Amino acid sequence: MATTPQVKVGANATPGAGTRHGPFSLLPYLFVLPHLIFFAAFLGYPFFYGIYISLFNFDFLRPEQRPFVGAENYLALFQRGSIPFTDFWRAMINTGEFVLYSVPPLVIVALLLAVLLNGNYPGRNLFRGLFFAPYALSVTVAALLWWWIFQPQGGMINHLINSVGLGERQWLSEMPWAWVAITVATIWWTIGFNTVIFLAALQEISASLYEAASIDGANPIQQFFYITIPMLRPVLIFVLTITLLASANLFGQPYIMTKGGPVQQTESVMMRIYQEGILENRMGSAAAMSVLVAFILLILTTLNFKVFGSGDNQQ
Repeated sequence: MATTPQVKVGANATPGAGTRHGPFSLLPYLFVLPHLIFFAAFLGYPFFYGIYISLFNFDFLRPEQRPFVGAENYLALFQRGSIPFTDFWRAMINTGEFVLYSVPPLVIVALLLAVLLNGNYPGRNLFRGLFFAPYALSVTVAALLWWWIFQPQGGMINHLINSVGLGERQWLSEMPWAWVAITVATIWWTIGFNTVIFLAALQEISASLYEAASIDGANPIQQFFYITIPMLRPVLIFVLTITLLASANLFGQPYIMTKGGPVQQTESVMMRIYQEGILENRMGSAAAMSVLVAFILLILTTLNFKVFGSGDNQQ
């Protein structure tokens, strides 16, 4: 017959024995408090205030005329034929295209660069700095630099392709070249950040794993797929998530390089929200767009963790 373990009680009993938790401590919460204040002030409050604005026909210039419209701003985004519907979903499709163009190279190429930069050779720190340096630039500087490089008249790219006998391209005013220009500028600007994250993770992998695999006859490619990739799985999920969110928040590059053209074919959803709320003074509609985009990104992030993180807890 099974017996239930008894908790020792008496003079020699250890304080707190038989309880799941020790005495309450306020210290951990004090460490979290500064970030919590920052989060509440700059993320939490704007988010909930945005939901509040989306329920009104909001006008910053005329506070006395803000009629409550409920879900009308949201419904307009799903009413085919309405102006918000057409503009919003066109911008969403444009943003989706850019995500497909930019996320794979920003993850795959960054990982390959990190593997190369993780080697033991002279000058590797110089190369690491060179790859990361563009990320220190602001989006304005990076976009203006590539706007000049892709200029149809006098731009460096057209000069180079002319020198080898290829025809000029209208990189900033024709499709699909406008997306090519924006994607190249984005990859050059931001790939260093992902590379550094992968590089830090690679340096945490024990060299003994590769030595054992080499003794067993595994070549470098097999070691990459059977050691490096599995060991980097959590970091891969993190990099994929932040890259997806960053690409979905595209704004500065098309705003500076193409102005959303040609014919709004490179207008991102963030540009549409800016146009709707700031330039056209329809803050309620812009706030509804923002909330809907946040909800879509939340779903995509959750699916990302579900699909790519499904094997994390498997033994």
